[in-house]
Amino acid sequence: MGRYVARRLLQMIPVFIGTTLIIFLMVHILPGDPIRAMWGDKAADPAQVASLRHEFGLDQPLWKQYVDYMGNLFQGDFGQTFGGRAVIDEMSESFPVTLRLTVVAMIIEIIVGIGLGAWAGLKAGKAADTGVLIFTLIVISIPVFVLGFLARFVLADELGWVPPNVQDSTNFGQLFLPGFVLAMLSMAYVARLTRTTFAENLRADYMRTAMAKGLPRRRIVGVHLLRNSLIPVVTFLGTDVGGFIGGAVVTEGIFNVQGVGNLLYKALQQREGSTIVGVVTVFVLVILVINLIVDLLYAVLDPRIRYA
Repeated sequence: MGRYVARRLLQMIPVFIGTTLIIFLMVHILPGDPIRAMWGDKAADPAQVASLRHEFGLDQPLWKQYVDYMGNLFQGDFGQTFGGRAVIDEMSESFPVTLRLTVVAMIIEIIVGIGLGAWAGLKAGKAADTGVLIFTLIVISIPVFVLGFLARFVLADELGWVPPNVQDSTNFGQLFLPGFVLAMLSMAYVARLTRTTFAENLRADYMRTAMAKGLPRRRIVGVHLLRNSLIPVVTFLGTDVGGFIGGAVVTEGIFNVQGVGNLLYKALQQREGSTIVGVVTVFVLVILVINLIVDLLYAVLDPRIRYA
């Protein structure tokens, strides 16, 4: 197991470098000059433009900009915004907000998604199974931004059950509605995936053996069936963390959540390359670590899985 973890950590290095290189190139080859854009429609002073380009290193060749950025990155320096503020300070304020929103969405996705899927799988072919499949299909068919605006209009504007905007990002109660909207699409996929694996494993030989031994139904379902059925679900949940963080760009905009999605949206508008690359870099690190944790969880769920 130790050698497997060490090998996976080494594999993360080229993946991390390659991903950051692609993002860096995509950001810096976009048309237009982000420095000149700071003046908007007004005429820019060429001397000030040149000074700022030199200050932010934009007058250097692209390869040198990337080398300098990576060198600073390994020292914990993510660069500065055009306003002169450290990018790491911006992220330290916004990332905790998005992480709290992601935690709320993950809890909803796991509890509701696995619960609905397990119920439908145990009732495969019956009315409950059909109802869950129809409900999840409807949820999948509705875009997240449409669902978000509908939830805000009905629950906040019309019924007044929740505030329309998040005023306190440390309050998990206020994050419930945007977290619910963020989780809905993934929850539907988790429910359908859980339902399929439950229905398949119910017909497996080991289940018939457990029933023939006279084991209690609670033990058969809770231990044998659940653990074996969760392996593909855990894989989906692990990859879905990145989707939650990316989807937060839309959800945070609808509910005015001052998280990393809002930060990234503003950075894209202003073409602040350091902020964009810094945020995506943290995304990449989170996804790589989550994927490693998911792989290690396989051995916990199924003792037959061993890593050399």
